[in-house]
Amino acid sequence: MTDPTVEDLLERVREGEVRLHELDDHVDAETAATVRRRLVADRSGADLDVVGEYAFDAAAADPNIDNMIGGVQVPLGVAGPVAVDGGAFEGDRFLPMATTEGALVASVNRGCSVVDAAGGATARVTKRGMTRAPVFRVADVAEAEALVEWVRDNEPALRAAAESTTSHGELLDVTPYVVGNNVYLRFRFDTKDAMGMNMVTIATGEACDTLEAETDAELVALSGNLCSDKKPAAVNAVEGRGRSVTADVEIPREVVEARLHTTPEAIAEINTRKNHVGSAKAGSLGFNAHVANAVAAMFLATGQDAAQVVEGSNAITTAEATADGDLYVSVSIASLEVGTVGGGTKLPTQAAGLDVLGIRGGGDPAGSNADALAEAIAVGALAGELSLLAALGSRHLASAHADLGR
Repeated sequence: MTDPTVEDLLERVREGEVRLHELDDHVDAETAATVRRRLVADRSGADLDVVGEYAFDAAAADPNIDNMIGGVQVPLGVAGPVAVDGGAFEGDRFLPMATTEGALVASVNRGCSVVDAAGGATARVTKRGMTRAPVFRVADVAEAEALVEWVRDNEPALRAAAESTTSHGELLDVTPYVVGNNVYLRFRFDTKDAMGMNMVTIATGEACDTLEAETDAELVALSGNLCSDKKPAAVNAVEGRGRSVTADVEIPREVVEARLHTTPEAIAEINTRKNHVGSAKAGSLGFNAHVANAVAAMFLATGQDAAQVVEGSNAITTAEATADGDLYVSVSIASLEVGTVGGGTKLPTQAAGLDVLGIRGGGDPAGSNADALAEAIAVGALAGELSLLAALGSRHLASAHADLGR
C-alpha cells in the first residue's frame, strides 16, 4: 500500500477524517508539517513558504513542538569576546544572543568591551536546585503538623522513591509550608546539566505516591504554585530556583570616564534611584534595569525554555564607587533555570549557540556545563546593565537608538 500524498491528506483533514495531530500517524514528520502548513495557509490566506525553510529535521523536533508547520528564525548576533573568571566558565568568549530588538547586542557588546578593559568579569553559581511543590489536602492543622513531622522523619524514603525515576537527579531537600488544611512540600533537586523541569516533576510524583500510601494526606495537585515556575514569585527571589548566580567587575575610574563618558558616582546614583528606589516604589520583584534582555536573548540562542525568562529577570543590580574612586558593579540572578542537555538544546541552531560558548552537552563533572551557561548569561546581563546605566548617566540613551536607526 502506497503512502498517502499531500493532496490526499489535505482532503482527509478538510473532511474531518484525520485531525491535525494525527497526521504523524500516517506519514513522516516532514510531510505532516507540509500538510499542516498548506492547510493553515489556505485557511488564513497567509504566505507560509518562508516558514517551511528551516535547518532542522522535523522528526528530531518532535519532542519540542506539537502540530508543527515549520520554523521561525530569529536573528543571531554575538557580543564580546569578554574575559570571564568563572567557577565553571573561563576564558575569552563570545556570547551568542538571538533577538529582534535593535541596539540590544550593540549595548551588551559595549558593556563587554568595558568589562574586558577592566580585566574581565568574575562569575560564580552560589546555589543550585530545581523545585516542584505539590499541594496536599489534610483534615486540619493538627493533621498538617503531623504530615510535616512525617516528612521530616521520612525524607530518606522520599529521596529513594524520587531518585528511583532518574539516573541523574538528586533530591536535596523537602521544605514544608502549611496554610490551613493545605500542606505544600517544596522538593528541591540537583538536576546536573539538565534544566530538569520534567525530571523533577516525574520524581516528585513518585515521592507523592509514597507519601499518600503512608499517610492520610491526599494529593490535590502535583504543582501547587509554590515551586514557582514561569511566574514572578518572591519565593524564588529568596530561596532561588535552578541556578542562583552572580557576576561582578571593578572598573577603573579612567575607563569609566573614557569609555562610558560618565563617572562611577553618577552610575552608582542612577542605580540606587532607578533600580532600587524606583523598583521598590513600583513593587517590582526585579531590582535591575533590563536583565531580562540578556537572559531572553541568550535563552533563545541556546535552546532554553523562553517562558522561564520570567524568573530569570528576578535580579538585583548593585553599583558603588569604591574607596579608590573606581566603579564596582554586580548582577545577582536568583532563579536562572538553564540546561545544556535536553529540551531545545538538541536543535541544531541552538546547539551551535552552545558550541560558541564551548559548553554543549553534559559537563565533567556533571552539572558544570549548566553552571557555565548560568555564569555566561550573568556576565551578559552585567554588561547590559553597565551599558544602559552609563547611557543614562551620559544622557546618550535616546541618541544611541536614534544613531542606530532603531
